[in-house]
Amino acid sequence: MKTIRIGTRQSPLALWQANKVASLLEAKGCATEIVPVTSEGDDNLKQPIYSLGLTGVFTRSLDIALLNDKVDIAVHSLKDVPTVLPEGLELIAYPERANSNDILVYKSEDIFEKEHRTIATGSLRRKAFWNHKYPQDIVVDLRGNVQLRLQKLIDNDWDGAVFAFAGLDRSEILEELKEKNLHYKIIDWMVAAPSQGILGIVVKQGFEMPSLNDEECELFATVERQFLNVLEGGCTAPIGALVEKKDENTYSFKGAVLSIDGQEMLTIENEFQKDEYVNKGREFAEELIAKGAAEMITKIKQEIGQR
Repeated sequence: MKTIRIGTRQSPLALWQANKVASLLEAKGCATEIVPVTSEGDDNLKQPIYSLGLTGVFTRSLDIALLNDKVDIAVHSLKDVPTVLPEGLELIAYPERANSNDILVYKSEDIFEKEHRTIATGSLRRKAFWNHKYPQDIVVDLRGNVQLRLQKLIDNDWDGAVFAFAGLDRSEILEELKEKNLHYKIIDWMVAAPSQGILGIVVKQGFEMPSLNDEECELFATVERQFLNVLEGGCTAPIGALVEKKDENTYSFKGAVLSIDGQEMLTIENEFQKDEYVNKGREFAEELIAKGAAEMITKIKQEIGQR
């Protein structure tokens, strides 16, 4: 049987994700090989993510490797994957969703008593949510892999930084925070990025491999990515979308679009049945468009220099 070459970014988190998929494939009798590929988003840590291009900053190099037959599959944090893939590629599996929450990592409990704080994040969505709730705070840009961002938090005079819970958990860093004199708290008022915590597998169309798909993850991803796609927001735009299971057949949805400065926010909360999910993301997005989301997205693209 042909060895399946698994393309991945080179960060510790990305390698963990690739090895997770490798273990799933090996359990089904497949031989695998991890092939690290450098991404544009990982190479350039000086510019904010949004200034590198609205979508595909972390996936372009792997897309090219797939199309050129350098790798057979690419493993991604699905929130980094554009909702429209290059011609010839397809998403074929959503094997796992971890905790979808954002968390605040901070140095001292005094942070909650301060009138003014300095918070670090490289995400426009997290920045906008933070500025919406705490307009008096300063939010600074933070780039790099999880380990590097934590070190920057320690080295700088910042009060805290916002991370994805899944990234710290999968990197096995949560339990190390105490040793670094750091604390963390789940941010339950921040709507996650669409597909946050979900792994996605992209292949060249026609490539065959054992199924690693989790049907519930596919439902989450379909609704959240459809919502994002209809709103025409890239993975760096201030858009949140989260589906959660309520019972065997009922799911809840939260969606949000914010202005870059966080002053404006449009939200939607709704429920749907399992057999209705295929077009629900579109319906929810159209409800926000009716409230003015399209105009807000146009303004966002203009502000970050993209038309």
